[in-house]
Amino acid sequence: MARWGQCDYRQLQRLQQELQRFQTAELDAFCRKASAALAARLLTRVIKRTPVGVVPNLGARTAKVTGRSGKKYKMLTRAGEIYENYWAGYMGGTLRRGWTAKTEQEAQSGGGQDPVAYAASLPIAQNGGTYTIEIVNPVSYASYVEFGHRQQPGRYVPALGKQLKVAWVEGRFMLTMSEQEIKALAPGLLQQMLEQALREVFRS
Repeated sequence: MARWGQCDYRQLQRLQQELQRFQTAELDAFCRKASAALAARLLTRVIKRTPVGVVPNLGARTAKVTGRSGKKYKMLTRAGEIYENYWAGYMGGTLRRGWTAKTEQEAQSGGGQDPVAYAASLPIAQNGGTYTIEIVNPVSYASYVEFGHRQQPGRYVPALGKQLKVAWVEGRFMLTMSEQEIKALAPGLLQQMLEQALREVFRS
């Protein structure tokens, strides 16, 4: 009759205990860390896609005029008046800075943070096994740039110095496209993070 060898199950029992510890205590921390990492990647992508406002090219702002006495004067042109009234001191990028700002005023004043640091500071809501981070752009016109908007053709816009031509302005869909990219990227990223976390469990 054949003899079976001896087997030591202590290491398997220790592995089981480590996995139970990971499942109870560390799983929540892992899910929160993964949520923040996905939010940071989303913010990085959406910020790159968000258009930045620029001062329109209105033409020459000044013209040299010769007076009756033959003296030369520098005068503002119509384009120069429009620039002085609407665009002097303009700083574009409010919508872009809005992704990492708490208020529209903070975005306008040049506030905002690094996307990774901002994502780490966002609150994470847990509902059962679902972790949610809400990313909001507080700039009032963000939805119009995202999804598009109507306008009245023929209406004169003083800041541009011209009339509107089309009835619908297409949206840029910067958040929508970034979300779709992250949804495709998430399984692979989560797999890598989980494997790394399990390696740390097995090492201990």
